[in-house]
Amino acid sequence: MHNFRELKVWQRARALVKNVYVLTSNFPSTERYNLSSQMQSCSISLMSTIAEGSGRGSDVDFARFLDMSLGSGHELESQLIVSFDLGYMNEDKLGELTSELSEIQRMIVALIKKLRNN
Repeated sequence: MHNFRELKVWQRARALVKNVYVLTSNFPSTERYNLSSQMQSCSISLMSTIAEGSGRGSDVDFARFLDMSLGSGHELESQLIVSFDLGYMNEDKLGELTSELSEIQRMIVALIKKLRNN
């Protein structure tokens, strides 16, 4: 078992959740139950699935949950792009968030490799 609070990847994902919530708070109210909700859900899922997997009994199980977390990250990335396309954020903000998301995904992949090599 791993303490998720000590994992740097979980800490970075936690910060990303906050950034997504701040971003979506500026979206039009018509997006409250659509894109905003989806983006918030994906970011929380990314972070929470890391935490959930860390409590599993084996590294194999943890790696499987990390795979699911990657999926949430890809979903969030596509929603960030749609948000940019709709004019809800500028190109700099899109670059900042997708860059951070990419780094988190690289960290997840590295952790998966480490767990599967044990």
